[in-house]
Amino acid sequence: MPELPEVQNTINGLIKKVLNRTFIDVWTDIKRFKNIKQKIKNKKIKKLYRRGKNIIFELSDNFSLLVHQKMTGHLLYGEWILKYGKWQPIKNKNLEDPYNRFLHIIFFLDNKKMLALSDVRKFAKIKFYKTEELKKELEKLGPEPLDKNFTFEKFKKLFEKKSGKIKQVLMDQNVISGIGNIYASEVLWVSKIHPEKSVAKLSEKELKFLYKAIKKVLEISVKLGGESFSDYRKPDGSKGGFDSERKVYKRENQKCKRCKTLIKRIKIGQRSSFFCPICQKL
Repeated sequence: MPELPEVQNTINGLIKKVLNRTFIDVWTDIKRFKNIKQKIKNKKIKKLYRRGKNIIFELSDNFSLLVHQKMTGHLLYGEWILKYGKWQPIKNKNLEDPYNRFLHIIFFLDNKKMLALSDVRKFAKIKFYKTEELKKELEKLGPEPLDKNFTFEKFKKLFEKKSGKIKQVLMDQNVISGIGNIYASEVLWVSKIHPEKSVAKLSEKELKFLYKAIKKVLEISVKLGGESFSDYRKPDGSKGGFDSERKVYKRENQKCKRCKTLIKRIKIGQRSSFFCPICQKL
């Protein structure tokens, strides 16, 4: 699933392309998206930003469009032509990547370009809101970990009176926004904290390591374009470069990059968690 770095790279890749552009038409083959066409036609994109894992297009007439890419979705920008019942990209070889071929909604813009969603599993959420209503919904999310005002003191307060395993708490979007399975595993490895450790048992020293690790790992991934070992691609269709920095996620039975012990995988809350049994002792 695209997490904070991937969503931020989507924003970075789109903002100069679509800002102040106007939606003129929509094509989709998914029933739940059919009503978007009438609502979004002739709406101008006035602002584009990220909140947690959500992409928000703030539109004219006090409306907004929210896109949550879910498990396998990613937004692409370019041009396609419909041939033999399939959309085929033109003028951009990156868009020919196999992971970019599952187009299920295409927004036509007033500059003759298109904004498309590729989503093999069709789980992505696209919803039309009154702007003020959406802002109220987004207030329910936890703080942004890369916000300059997100200090260690604010971070520490998030865990007061919290219980449960640290891996699950880090992934709770109401506690802190933008972190999912990939980066929870990565920051816990960096901070040498076992994913099953109880939040209540974390020392202040461990919390400081965790706070610094969150900022460090997310900042590096944003800079490198996010993680593309699976479905995610940037808006131009190209891959992100974080794969070379990945320390534990999806590295079961491979050597730890610190101590050479084999990485283990366990299930926590029905999700796979990867860790080093020596560096991250419970």
